This record gives sequence, C-alpha cells and structure tokens, in this order.
Amino acid sequence: MDPFKIEESVQINARAVQRLRSGHLWIYAGDVVREPEKTSPAIIKVEDAAGNNLGYAFYSRQSQIRLRLLSRSDTPPTAELFRTRIESAVARRRLLIREGSACRLVFGEGDMLPAVIVDRYDRYLVLQTLSFGADVLKPLIADTLRDLLKPSGIMERNDVRARALEGLEQTKGFLYGYVPEEVEIQEGGVRFLVDMRMGQKTGFFLDQSRNRISGRIYASGRALDCFTNTGAFALHFAQSCESVLAVDISADSLETAERNRDLNKAGNVRFEEGNVFDYLRDLESSGQRFNTICLDPPAFAKNRKALEGARKGYKEINLRAIKLLEPEGVLITSSCSYHMPESNFFKLVCEAARDAHRYVQIIEMRGQSDDHPALAGMPETKYLKCFVLRIL
Repeated sequence: MDPFKIEESVQINARAVQRLRSGHLWIYAGDVVREPEKTSPAIIKVEDAAGNNLGYAFYSRQSQIRLRLLSRSDTPPTAELFRTRIESAVARRRLLIREGSACRLVFGEGDMLPAVIVDRYDRYLVLQTLSFGADVLKPLIADTLRDLLKPSGIMERNDVRARALEGLEQTKGFLYGYVPEEVEIQEGGVRFLVDMRMGQKTGFFLDQSRNRISGRIYASGRALDCFTNTGAFALHFAQSCESVLAVDISADSLETAERNRDLNKAGNVRFEEGNVFDYLRDLESSGQRFNTICLDPPAFAKNRKALEGARKGYKEINLRAIKLLEPEGVLITSSCSYHMPESNFFKLVCEAARDAHRYVQIIEMRGQSDDHPALAGMPETKYLKCFVLRIL
C-alpha cells in the first residue's frame, strides 16, 4: 500500500477546526464526525462540516489521538515533504552534531514530524515511531537518515507503552548497520556511557542537557543529587563541588552511574541505592545539610487523574530538600509532567518553602534543551520545567 496515495477523508467538528486554527496538531476521537468505515490509511484528508479541505494528517483508528496534522496544504504530502522536514530538523541542530556528542535530531510535533523521535549518540541513531501513521513511514525515515547522516547504525526503540495506545506492538532492533551495547558520549566535557539498547527513553535524558551544564555553575560545597539515574547531574556537580551524594532506587542505573564516575575519575561522588522519599526523611532526621540539591524525578503525573497524587509527591520532596539546604543553598528542581504547568509547579515549590519557613530567590527558570523545541499553540511540546533557586 502506497501511504501517499490518499483516497479517504475524515470530517471533524467545529471545535476541532478551531483547534487546528489555533496551531495545535492533534484531533481527538470525540471530535471526529465521520471517518473511514473499513480502511485504515496512514495519511488522510481532513475536512470540515462543509467539506472544505483543512489539510492532511496521520490517521490512527485505534488511538484517542485520531489525527496528527501534517500539512494545511491543498495538495497531499509526498515522500519528498518528509525528507525535506527531516533535513530541516537536522540542519537546526548542525552546531550540536560533532564527534562524541549527543542530541535529539527530530522532536516529533515540535519539528512538524508528529510522533517521530530521532536521537543521535556519536555515530549512532535511535528512531521511535509512536503512531500508526509514523510507523508506516518507518522505512522512508530510516533511509532518509542513513542517506543524510551516514551513521554507523540505526536502532529502533519502539519498546514503549505509548505504542499500545495506537494498537502497535512493541519492537526493538537494528534498522541499519549495527549499534554496540554501549556508546560513549560527551556532554559539556563530562563523559557518559549510554545503553542505546536497554536504557531509559532512547538511552539518556537529553532534554536536561543544557540544565545540567548550567546547573554546575551554581553548584558548590556539599551536593545531593536525587533520582540520579546514571549520574548525569551528579557528575556535572562533581566539577564544582567538594562532594556529591547521589541517590536512585534502580540498582542497574547505579551500576552504570558508578562506571560513569570511574570514567570521569570523579572520586568525590558517592552513589547510594534507595527510595528518595525515605532517603530525604532519613537525611533530615540525622541532621544532614547540603549546599546544593538537585531534584529530577520521573513524571509523577502521566495523566490528569494522577495530578493530585503528583502534586503531593512534588510538594513533599521539595519541602524535604528545602529543609536540608543551608542558608544561601541552591535548589535545582524539575518536573517533566506536562499535566503540571510551570505556574502550578512554581507555586507548589513556593508553598513548600513557606512551610519550611524559608524564602526563595529565583536564579533561573529553564525548560527542555533547545534540541527539544516547543511548537507554539501546542503546550504538550513544552513539558519540562527546571528552576534554579537560592533558598534563603
């Protein structure tokens, strides 16, 4: 089946039309008035109630996100359009592409390539296609990346739960060449081992890259890194701190973190296995104090129903951290939960400071690294909040 031979159309309601006009790319199932009864095309024509052409979109019959807009053009998209968009996305990162570096080359909707993620680790690429339409175009995307970047290997990491919402199986493997079990990268002069085959996300948390490099400027004295994973914040802090204590619940992640420590000869970093919530309480009970604390937890709110529980979790860890900080101490606190807006997250941190009888001085209010560009009109693409705060 040729995905670019478009013979079907879908009709959406007035609310969805307004959504597209506001700059959003997603249309949900509840706003679809008419769709194909028997076929499931990868790309489909989008119309309003009067039959006017609104553009073309990826179509996912089994997903609540039924449509992901590709183009507002009157003419159907072509293979060349996708190649051009991939080339444009890569060109935007041209200053980040160098030997040993890592970055996100394609950030889905942020690069007008919905549900497509491409990360680069030195000479190797990782591809994720997270919707039915994007998955159909996987061979085209892989071929374009191979021709454009000449990588040594392209790995498919479609072993993520999001694909189940699209009715897609979880798959993992080589699309081109070979990808070793570990790849070494450098970030701001710090070396890291990345497991592209089994590591979280595509192997590394690239969205925090700029925040780690910036954060070490403010770090000093005795530091605590919570939810350290493979030690990224901790090893940046090691360059400017007397000592760093880093905590995570995953023994496997900490094994890699220790190897990263040895790779960088960072003898002032110590890793501990533990539940961060319990660990923070134990540190407070024992009278420990720190000059710098980093909180970089996983997403506590993966959906709206989990928001209240997430709010309590964020409040608790920030309250505990603030209590552990010396006067003039620096708190670097993050949330990657899209459902927790920046204003709400900041209000929550201020509430924690108030309960601890401390004042907050804002140093920086940051977001995801610039290789994760947000699309205006689509707040889902601006998900990461990172505050650098001084606690008085």
